Amino acid sequence: MQVVITGGTGGIGFAIAGHFAALGHKVVIADLHQGAIDDKVAQLQQQGFDAAGIVLDVTDAASVANCAALYPADVLVNNAGIQHVARLEDFPPEKWQQLINVMLTGPAMLSRAMLPGMRARNFGRIVNIGSIHALVASPFKSAYVAAKHGLLGFSKVVALENADINFTINTVCPAYVKTPLVEQQIAAQAKEHNLTEQQVIEQIMLAPMPQKAFIGVDEIAATTGFLCSDAARHITAQTLVLDGGWTAR
Repeated sequence: MQVVITGGTGGIGFAIAGHFAALGHKVVIADLHQGAIDDKVAQLQQQGFDAAGIVLDVTDAASVANCAALYPADVLVNNAGIQHVARLEDFPPEKWQQLINVMLTGPAMLSRAMLPGMRARNFGRIVNIGSIHALVASPFKSAYVAAKHGLLGFSKVVALENADINFTINTVCPAYVKTPLVEQQIAAQAKEHNLTEQQVIEQIMLAPMPQKAFIGVDEIAATTGFLCSDAARHITAQTLVLDGGWTAR
């Protein structure tokens, strides 16, 4: 299978790429910066894996079309994400729109571009990397929470529209993962709440989580791999939550 992963140079994206590559699939790392793409592709190729890369801006229609034309996906992993933390009244409107474009409109348009090929081959798997914030909310994250909530509804609609072929679409929703994006959030929330970074981790990020632990990128990668396996062929339109018990409260 050919597996296209957006945000593929980041912590979660590259873990997913490595997981699929180790399973024997061709992986395509799609991201914004050529240098980072080349570095990650080289790492995989040095291990003997089949890997390629492409510069992709999920908010740009021409870039999306080019990716779909060059690398039609059997498996599409919509993972690209950004964050901005601020009260709504202090949230720059252009930044709010950017988050929606990257994490909701982008996955929709890339899925739209990949779907004709999937339908022609009678096979497709789309996995959206959501977040615990697709299910719950936190202050100062209105755009991120709105985008991730929207992703769940989007996935359900696409699952219904393509239930006539061998196709599934699901969303993996982890609690906090220790990635560079989350490291930035820790610093931003420390400033917003007037706390130390350690206090943010203990009192805000891990406080609602009974297991009190960050989710590992390996867990997300393996869950994504499972959703694309034959054993999961009838799991579609679902939300798989890796939250250490957070949403049980």
